[in-house]
Amino acid sequence: MKIAFIGTYPPRECGIGAFTHDLYNSIVNNNKKSEFTNEGFVVAMNDYTNTYKYPKEVKQIIRQERQEDYLQAAKFINHSGADACVLEHEFGIFGGQSGVYILPLLHRLEIPLVVTLHTILETPSYNERAILAAICKMAQKIVVMSHKAIDFLTSIYDVTAEKIEFIDHGVPDIKFNAKQSKKELKLDNKRMLMTFGFVGRNKGIETVIKALPAIIKKHANVVYMVLGKTHPNILKYSGEEYRIYLMRLIKSLHLEEHVVFINEFLDVNDLFKYLAAADIYITPYTNKAQITSGTLSYAVGVGSAVISTPYWHAEELLANGRGKLFDFNDAEALAIQANDLFDHPSELKLLKSKASEYGKSITWPLTGIKYINLLQLAIKNNTGKVEKKDTILDLLIMPPFSLAHINRLTDDTGIIQHAKFGIPNLKEGYCLDDNARALLMALMSYRQIKDEQALELCPIYLSYIHYMQNNDGTFRNFLSFNRNYLDEVGSEDSFGRTIWALGYLMANAPNDAYYQTGREIFFNAAPHFDKLTAIRSIANTIIGLCYYLETNPGDDALIERLRAMTQKLMMHYKQNKSKNWDWFEPLLTYDNGILPLSLFHASKYLNDDSVLEVAISSMDFLTSHTLTESYLSVIGNEKWYKKDEHRSVYAQQPVDAMAMVLMYHQAYLVTKNKEYLNKLYTSFLWFLGENDLRMSLYDFETNGCCDGFESYGVNRNQGAESSLAYLISHLTVLQAYEEFHKHDESISYIKKTSFETTDA
Repeated sequence: MKIAFIGTYPPRECGIGAFTHDLYNSIVNNNKKSEFTNEGFVVAMNDYTNTYKYPKEVKQIIRQERQEDYLQAAKFINHSGADACVLEHEFGIFGGQSGVYILPLLHRLEIPLVVTLHTILETPSYNERAILAAICKMAQKIVVMSHKAIDFLTSIYDVTAEKIEFIDHGVPDIKFNAKQSKKELKLDNKRMLMTFGFVGRNKGIETVIKALPAIIKKHANVVYMVLGKTHPNILKYSGEEYRIYLMRLIKSLHLEEHVVFINEFLDVNDLFKYLAAADIYITPYTNKAQITSGTLSYAVGVGSAVISTPYWHAEELLANGRGKLFDFNDAEALAIQANDLFDHPSELKLLKSKASEYGKSITWPLTGIKYINLLQLAIKNNTGKVEKKDTILDLLIMPPFSLAHINRLTDDTGIIQHAKFGIPNLKEGYCLDDNARALLMALMSYRQIKDEQALELCPIYLSYIHYMQNNDGTFRNFLSFNRNYLDEVGSEDSFGRTIWALGYLMANAPNDAYYQTGREIFFNAAPHFDKLTAIRSIANTIIGLCYYLETNPGDDALIERLRAMTQKLMMHYKQNKSKNWDWFEPLLTYDNGILPLSLFHASKYLNDDSVLEVAISSMDFLTSHTLTESYLSVIGNEKWYKKDEHRSVYAQQPVDAMAMVLMYHQAYLVTKNKEYLNKLYTSFLWFLGENDLRMSLYDFETNGCCDGFESYGVNRNQGAESSLAYLISHLTVLQAYEEFHKHDESISYIKKTSFETTDA
């Protein structure tokens, strides 16, 4: 049996890392039963920019905030020959909001998954609950280390009890003689209180310090040892503020001779030597919300007399006389209990005896056997289909939808077309293309999420379009910041994009005033539909016509215009199609996905199977040149891709990724093939870093999208076209997610009612 382990790992100083290391050894090196011949490897989580010299069992490293590393790790595990995967889950060790980056990795796993949960929150945020629920859904078995955790999973996270397995936190099978340890540590004349683990305010160390004067008054030889570094996250954001506070408290209470800090991350042998030397071990945590405590498990496992506050794990582990409890922040109660134990050595001895007896049952070799049995069961019961979502559509990995940057670019005239980094570049003025896209995005936003802010933006963009229309129905494109026209007639592409936006407006008008305005502009432009020659302008106009027909399906005149324009595209396809080249031109250039997209739209209204056939074949051709197994690589605008030549990789632009997202969405709507949703989502992730450069174009600070990337890196300017392309893509993912689940629910309902139907 070969097992892949995912978690932090030594020499990274982390409690989860110590657990992963011990679990690895207890499974791979377990000699308790001769029939076990196990092997494995570790995928180690790196924090931020730190690097570590890992041991040989670490075969893959994931940098916490690098999304591509998670996908590479999934691929590595799937091709490693591993029979199962064990994930150590703690929200803080994975990247993204609430550790969401782990989800794409788990979704791509092709082997059974067993998850050990180190934190289970009673009052999770929406994201925390959704992420943990998703992980539990994908896992065959979930291991928890307290019975409280089982209650939480079933009642809060809707996990079935059959999936959950209780296995105690393992402890090293190490024993030290107490007297010898005290002598080695030069504590043989002292009574020792001890706390260990990462230091932070929630550990409640000040409670023990405040209890010391009353303890020392009766037992003057008491010393309190605090072993452990300040938690790295606390150190990063607050420095040693808490440790300094504790030092000042010690000084104010004149306890300098009675408190010792050992600011180190001790190896397990040194740690157990201190535990053996301790007379009383204390966990004075400040609140109940701790579902698992490795430090407490270690203390009980070594046979320490433990006094603790009643957090969840302590209440369970110290039951039946294995330890004593005192209330949170109650220094007086702690002092009374410690003095009582020192005054009654027989009771102290009994406490240690009961803890030691229980500790024998939770040593790592025994815990490893429980995991081995669980893994063997998971592998045996594996049907080849680990429970996963039907699609990889995952809203949790997406940034929150925000119009902040669009508001920054928009004034009372329209949307500024370019930006200097994150601020509007007023020198470049406005263009029709971007205001049409902005109108489309705002309407989509209001339709999809009822964003009132988006509704307020609609008349700005619509009035710009109206202002730029000439008397003959054509449109100007460019307007300077001081509102001077910069051209007489705009490009055919800008014309087509405007018709698209107007058609969408008529299909999804938030009120009649907007509908009537859009309709008037649309039909003023209609005489020019038949004059278009550029295939992308034709495609854009086809899409606008199809949206118009959603609410006007009886308009036979426009259906015939749609048919004529569609035939123009079909003619281009037939003229340029050849062996291994199913495309409309002798090269792939920009906005390529718009061409198949328009035919998917047209196929809805034209009774012509050949239109859908060309839509699918051209889409498949485009997919074969742009969509790899794990990410989208759109055709670069540097030199494009001429038939029988090399394609351009660089000068990739967001508008091309948007076209792919829209194309796959429409393909799904027409065919109901779920695989197109996976391609849609993979295309969307291009914006978030799953691209050739493995760099995110979405700016989480400004909520804008960068203008693309070259061989040297990302173009950090965040113009309207790019940011609108991102937002339209984001909204399309939201819409696709909603449509998919509605479709699934309706299928389930039909199946359910068909079984329930009986003859009258």
